[in-house]
Amino acid sequence: MDEFELLKKLVAIESPFGREGEISRFITSLLEEHGFDVETLPVEGFGDDVLAYLPGRGLTVVLNGHMDTVNLSPGWTRNPKGELDGDRFYGLGSADMKAGLAVLLSLFVEMGELSKRERPNLLFTAVSDEEGYSRGTWELIKSGKLENADLVLVAEPTRERLMLGARGRFVITVRARGKKAHAARPWLGVNAIEELAKLVSNLERIRPKSHLKLGRGSYCTLYMRGEADGLSVPDYAEAIIDRHTVIGEDWERVEAELRKLAERVGVKAELEIEKFPRPTPDMLPYVVRENLHEVKLFKRAYTSATGEGPEVTYGRSVGDFNYFATYLGKPTLVFGPEGGNWHASDEWVSVSSMRRVKETYRAFLASLV
Repeated sequence: MDEFELLKKLVAIESPFGREGEISRFITSLLEEHGFDVETLPVEGFGDDVLAYLPGRGLTVVLNGHMDTVNLSPGWTRNPKGELDGDRFYGLGSADMKAGLAVLLSLFVEMGELSKRERPNLLFTAVSDEEGYSRGTWELIKSGKLENADLVLVAEPTRERLMLGARGRFVITVRARGKKAHAARPWLGVNAIEELAKLVSNLERIRPKSHLKLGRGSYCTLYMRGEADGLSVPDYAEAIIDRHTVIGEDWERVEAELRKLAERVGVKAELEIEKFPRPTPDMLPYVVRENLHEVKLFKRAYTSATGEGPEVTYGRSVGDFNYFATYLGKPTLVFGPEGGNWHASDEWVSVSSMRRVKETYRAFLASLV
């Protein structure tokens, strides 16, 4: 099955997170047309996850891709439903990650044409809501359908680099409660906006933990709100803060360093610090050992397919791979094609890179039997 022809069909289907129904049905139908027994897993409010199993021998390998995209942003000069220009194919979700999904889906179908002794056990999974809260992947893990998995391959766009880990993430809500007073006499009150501003404007003074592979954790204020009640000192303000974490940074550490900073800069308002509520568990950091046997085999497969060794990288942000590596607890290798403008206008993917990624995966799966 040609991965580029499949990519064009996938990109032509609109599938922003929360509206994956059509693409889920398309993938289900395609697999059934090729003789696979397909199972769908409901994800409330989102498109169904799609699963198909292909027996082989040896290890059980999960092939994973997400079906959803972000919403269409302004500023597109190319057709967001697909436009080819040289080696670049433009379209919403082309790189993130319908190209990777097309690679894995087409390879899975082709693996079905081999004898069982020529392939490992394969479980193809297409999931919803990766761009939101990873509801699809969490439902998949909770279902127990991956309990026999030995390894997970995720074809997120990595520019043909092998990603062996990623930082985790907390989203933090900070509420500041001050004291109301007449705005003409601000010294009689406690200005919640100004006090909270002391905290968020000094976040760079916190020194997050550093990790040899994942780098250093980071802070970024995403949102801040507060307003006065007429001509009054505002007594309430809140901020939402992003905190990317590395291994060794848990919630207790993060909360403690924020409270220590507040004391250090003299915040007078009463602070409430809590995790922003989410429908799925925290996204935790992880690292896959570079000396793992399967990692060594993957590197050889890449060399076999391209003639050179792969560059190893580690993710700065989060994705479904965090769940597979931490909550499922399986080695998770992330490898996908060259592309650009993810989550932005004129997103594109390299067609030739797609083909190299597919051949690398093919060679790797062959090396497992």
